[in-house]
Amino acid sequence: MVVWIIGMSGAGKTAIGTEVHRQWKATGAPVVMVDGDQVRRIVGQDQSDADYTLVARRKNAERLFEICRWLDLEGINVVCSHLSLFADLRDRNRETFSSYFEVFVDVPIDVLVERDDKGIYQAARRGETANVVGVDIDFPRPERADLVVENGGFNVPLSRWAGDILRAVGIVA
Repeated sequence: MVVWIIGMSGAGKTAIGTEVHRQWKATGAPVVMVDGDQVRRIVGQDQSDADYTLVARRKNAERLFEICRWLDLEGINVVCSHLSLFADLRDRNRETFSSYFEVFVDVPIDVLVERDDKGIYQAARRGETANVVGVDIDFPRPERADLVVENGGFNVPLSRWAGDILRAVGIVA
């Protein structure tokens, strides 16, 4: 099974995904966390603005698909947190993985800008950087998410969202 967690930078995908992974792993099931930013860092595709163009983002998305496909074929469950811009690739996920569950972490852009720990949105708005999703690259909201997590300021513990996700996929009661 692959749980695919989608959202813009700062939405909380990695934090939620890490907690889903922790809880799922506690059940004794084989499960791996795959994070889009970590994979970028591992392969050295996080060094320049050119690494964040639509073409480079597509390449990274295809790389994540292949990693998750390989793990899924090996019988290892996956929690993947990824911006996931490309609807056709998400459709391919649904067609390819043994089981697929898509979670959209929805946060309004003004909240993301306010939370901007990495300074990504502010730098893009000042014209200091380019290729920022939500500023000069559109974020197409996923239309077929299996679950939407509203993370726009509500003080919901990560453990609750992770539990909701695992219950939705039938991992825990």
